Order: sequence, then C-alpha cells, then structure tokens
Amino acid sequence: MKHLSDIQIRDPFVLPLESEGRYYLYGSTDANIWGKGTGFDAYVSSNLQQWEGPFTIFRPGEDFFSDTNFWAPEVYPYGNVFIMFATFRRKDNGLLGTAVLAANNPLGPFELHSDGPLTPESWSSLDGSLHIDGEGQPWMVFCHEWQQTGDGEVCAVRLSEDLKRAEGEPLLLFRASEAPWTTPFLSERFPGRSNYVTDGPYLVRGEDGALHMLWASFIDNKYALGLACSLTGRVEGPWEQEREPLYRSDGGHGMIFRTFGGEFLLAIHTPNRTPDERPIFLPVKQRDGRIMV
Repeated sequence: MKHLSDIQIRDPFVLPLESEGRYYLYGSTDANIWGKGTGFDAYVSSNLQQWEGPFTIFRPGEDFFSDTNFWAPEVYPYGNVFIMFATFRRKDNGLLGTAVLAANNPLGPFELHSDGPLTPESWSSLDGSLHIDGEGQPWMVFCHEWQQTGDGEVCAVRLSEDLKRAEGEPLLLFRASEAPWTTPFLSERFPGRSNYVTDGPYLVRGEDGALHMLWASFIDNKYALGLACSLTGRVEGPWEQEREPLYRSDGGHGMIFRTFGGEFLLAIHTPNRTPDERPIFLPVKQRDGRIMV
C-alpha cells in the first residue's frame, strides 16, 4: 500500500466508482514526463488514504502516433466503456495533441479510440477535458499552448457522439492574460517574450447550477490554479475570471470530485517540479455561487 506522499504524479484525476466503493487515481506517471513516453499507470483506493498500485493501464504499440510526452489522462464512464482523454506529442509534426482512448475496465488496457488527436493538426494543444452540455452534446475543452501563441488560450470544440472526431472549428473561450491574477511566465526558452500560460481546464457544475472552470497558470513563475465562471451556464461562455486564484502555493492542474461521503475535494499536484510532484486533496466549499478551498 502507498500513501499519496509516496506517489509521484502530475495532473491528478480521480474517478470515484460508488458501485465498487473504490476511487481510481490517474495522472502523468512517467518518472520524466518531459522526455520519451512509457505510458500511464493508475492507483486504487477505498478510503483515499491507502492506495494499491501502480497498475499498468496504457502502453503504446509500435504503430502509436506518439512516443514522447504522455500527459494528463482523464478517465470517464461513457456508455458501456471507460474513455480516456490524454495528451501526446505527435511523431509526424512534433506538436502536442489530445486523443481519446477507450477500455472496458477502469484499469484498462486502454487503446486508441479516436481518429488520432482531436485537436487541430497545426496547433500545439494539450490537456483536453470532456464536457457534456445540457443537450447531451459532448465537447472537448483544451489549451492552445502558450509556446505557440505567446498568450495561452482555452478553447472548446464539439465532438461526435462516439468521441472519434471533432465537429466544426474550435471556439476561443478566453486567453490567459484576461485573468487578473496571472503574471507573465519567464521562460529560458523564450527570453524577452511575455508569455501567459494556460494549463489543465476542467469544468464543474456548482450546486446552484453555475458552470465553473478550473485552469492553471503562473504567478511570479510559481504554478497556481484559478477559476472562471460561464455567465450563460454554457461552455460557449462568455467566461468571467475570478480576481484571486483558488490556489497559489506552487500547485495546480486541478479537478474536483465528490467522495462517497458527499464531501467535495480538489485534487492538484504540488510542488510543480520533477521528480517531487505529489497529489494532494483539499476540501472545497461552495458559497454564494463561488467555489472556495
């Protein structure tokens, strides 16, 4: 058995399956996620304290479209299967893209389900997340990477019902610099350039029905997590940014899940450096239409 402090993971994502009484923990699990990709592992717990694993849930075949940067898997029950949204760096053009994988079991093995990446071929895109709107239409919310745009973007695109294809062009929801709490990210790779980062969008419906989005960026080059709220309650927005970050102590890429006891917890990784990143869970309260840690 492992405790959270024993598990090196970035971009943690928790799937509670109440029918089993078990929580599944996914994330970027390669020891060095910045290099060649190995695959994804998962952990299982009945109490969120002690975790079994790692369990191998995905390893690429020789014909897989990527062999580098395996990032941010999110797993959802969908129909009769479990689907995974995950980011990979393409072999053909060297750009990041998000694809959908599927399995009959939450522990896999997961295999490619979509027709390759669902993000635009000429974009460097990452951290795709599933959202089902009020009409049952599936969407993918994702980031158009700051290294390509300078000012990172959060976008959304409609998906086919079987999640194999994107339908139509992506919609720009907002740019990182629109949030009052973000500051330029100073990168050694892009000296002298004012960069604003978007990472890890995740949509959650509040108890009052409001549609909120968690997303990560930087404050004085420290990883932080912010919130936006859709003024229409729809993924298309417009989106209004909270003035203050939700979490600013060198952690982010968050999601919110509900425990079997009815408590809401925020999952993030902190600190934001390899190999020290660990998952933590923080209690979340909702008050006056706002989400607070």
